[in-house]
Amino acid sequence: MGTKIYLIRHGETEGADTRRYKGHIDVPLSENGISQVQRLSEHLSRNAELSAVYTSDLSRASRSAEIIAAPFNITPIVIRELKERNFGDWEGMSFDEIQKIYPDAFTSWAKNPLRFSPLNGESTLEVHDRVMPVFIRIEEENKGKNIAIVTHGGVTRVILCSMLEMPLENIFRIEQDFAALNIVEFWDYPIVKQINFVV
Repeated sequence: MGTKIYLIRHGETEGADTRRYKGHIDVPLSENGISQVQRLSEHLSRNAELSAVYTSDLSRASRSAEIIAAPFNITPIVIRELKERNFGDWEGMSFDEIQKIYPDAFTSWAKNPLRFSPLNGESTLEVHDRVMPVFIRIEEENKGKNIAIVTHGGVTRVILCSMLEMPLENIFRIEQDFAALNIVEFWDYPIVKQINFVV
């Protein structure tokens, strides 16, 4: 029996109407975000049997994980390494603000997020090197089981790129909406069964 990982992005956050790099800032779920995750939780309760739920330590992910885990009577396991990318000087800034204050850096970052990184923040390779050993360890500790990992858009993109053996330069070619569900199965090699499903 293979291992199935339900890789989930947290629900919508407060202030999501303005696109901002929140990174390590601890922003709570909005009321709509809670509803999004509740719908996903109901979907999973009908279609999955989870034995464990892992989550980032940021509240938008950990609250989402609590909602996902509730029908299965599971307490989420918090792992700090699953948190979002540190966006350095760009944390809390809107896309428009960054483009005005750091136009060259923002353009370079958008064109090649592997070569360029937010000022004083983590590079894509640093996020990969932080996240992937933990992801692999979680999979190895749960052989043959169904589990969920609730994390962030940047983290899920890095994981999916790695599973698909896509160049990390292409992380933004993978969309990750709020409360998006991705499914990865592990047999002799990982198989990505679903990307960016929203209930």
